[in-house]
Amino acid sequence: MDMYLRLLRYLKPYLPRLGVAIFCTMLAAAGNLYVPWIMRDVIDNVLANKDAFLLNMIAAGIVVIFFARGVFFYGQNYLMSYVGQRVVIDIRSAMYRQLQRLSLSFYDKRKTGTIMSYVTNDVGALQSALIENVIEMVTESVILIGSVAAMVYLHWQLTLFTFATSPIVLKLVKFFGGKIRQSAHRIQESSADITSVLQETVSSARVVKSFVREEYEAERFEQQNYKNFRATMKNAQLSAILTPAIEFVAALGVTAIIWYGGREVIKGSLTAGSLIAFLVYAVNLSNPLKRLSRVYANIQRALAAAQRVFDILDLAPDVKEKSGAAVLPPISGKVVFDHVSFAYNHGEAVLKDLSLTAEPGQMIAIVGPSGAGKSTIANLLPRFYDVTGGAVSIDGLDIRDVTLASLREQIGIVPQETMLFNGTVYDNILYGRLDATPNEVQAAAQAANAHSFIENLPNGYQTQIGDRGANLSGGQRQRIAIARAILKNPRILILDEATSALDTESEKIVQEALDRLMQGRTSFVIAHRLSTIQAADCILVLEQGELVEQGTHEALLAKGGLYAQLYHLQFRDQAAK
Repeated sequence: MDMYLRLLRYLKPYLPRLGVAIFCTMLAAAGNLYVPWIMRDVIDNVLANKDAFLLNMIAAGIVVIFFARGVFFYGQNYLMSYVGQRVVIDIRSAMYRQLQRLSLSFYDKRKTGTIMSYVTNDVGALQSALIENVIEMVTESVILIGSVAAMVYLHWQLTLFTFATSPIVLKLVKFFGGKIRQSAHRIQESSADITSVLQETVSSARVVKSFVREEYEAERFEQQNYKNFRATMKNAQLSAILTPAIEFVAALGVTAIIWYGGREVIKGSLTAGSLIAFLVYAVNLSNPLKRLSRVYANIQRALAAAQRVFDILDLAPDVKEKSGAAVLPPISGKVVFDHVSFAYNHGEAVLKDLSLTAEPGQMIAIVGPSGAGKSTIANLLPRFYDVTGGAVSIDGLDIRDVTLASLREQIGIVPQETMLFNGTVYDNILYGRLDATPNEVQAAAQAANAHSFIENLPNGYQTQIGDRGANLSGGQRQRIAIARAILKNPRILILDEATSALDTESEKIVQEALDRLMQGRTSFVIAHRLSTIQAADCILVLEQGELVEQGTHEALLAKGGLYAQLYHLQFRDQAAK
């Protein structure tokens, strides 16, 4: 109930429309209560007394009542749909904003498809709870209350006799409701697994086809699909048991009404018309109970989705701003790592007591074997993660004391795997600074050696580049990423193996653009090809999270340590090619 009430709080901005919708729903439902009363009057007055005038009045009343009911029915459906859709949009927006706020560690621990399922499947499942179920709940509640009131008016003793079966119905609803909610939770989880498999295979279509794994992936998808089928059928089984069980109990109640009410008619304490009307109201009573049990089951299914949604909305980012954090002023670019330690998982240190200093405008290269902790340095500087020991400072300010936005606005990153958006070339470059002019975008592209190839595209800067830049080569994608970083004009630059995936010709063009980008900026270059960092002011050599060597290219070669081994090994491999 607490969770459902929390869900209903999203209705607050739309209470006026909701109030009108509920009013329309109540009046539309009240039209159903008129029919049994008509039957009573027809049997006891029209037929018994052969009253033609009353018959005409009843006929006219039916036309008026059901016309008005149609108008109110339209009002209820339109307004409830409006409110429900708006609430779903609000929750989906809140989910998306929360996903933007959460730290990278959240994404490290969850599959992309599962995250997508939170925003699509889980939020979508709330829609029925906020539209169809609310309409049905109000409608059936009005019919239920109105029917009970009419039954008490017609014969209160018979009404008490009728309610003897109510405790059984309530126990059935409570028992099966819990079971349905559990099975609904399994449905949401299996739906998320389906989305995850789908996302993986679609985004990795080239890999799937190159390894001829189409049949393997189809079988993997079918397994997840079957799990979802089993969970759905378990839910359907529970719902299928609940409804007839309630109907059977209700049938026992109707049977009791006919037996006891018939005896009252025979004794003359109840008219035949009143018994028929009472019986119809009793059926009206059983139908709302049956439908409300279905609504209850649907709400339980929705609450399983709501639980997953609220679990995400309640998460706090691992990387938090301090209360009253200062805005980082324009920086010169001095960076200090002061005895920094870091672990992604408790007890598994990735960096150990690392200290380094980068003066403004210096180029710092970071090399080492795979898993040495190179990319971790790149993650700590913009505070994608917080250090577990020591401190990182820029221009003497601990980066934990400044706002995340002001910190990251002054840091540019060009990653190894270029991420472009499904839009135009122009929009992807503009992403670096949204208020840039077309001339500034073009200037950034020229500085990145990208202008010439962009001009040769079918629509120039307005060419659609496809999902993740699929219509461009690796070198072209990388140059657009560099143009984006140039447009941002950061004081600190991080290049995370930015040329390692390129061929020799593309690497030369991209490296020229990178050299231009690094001029006058403090740059951290995580290098795969050591030939690209020989001009670095300082080279840091990492091994198993520790800084084992540092110095210039010539000094490290002369030392004959790990750097020299890596360099000669790479030089020998290149010579062998």
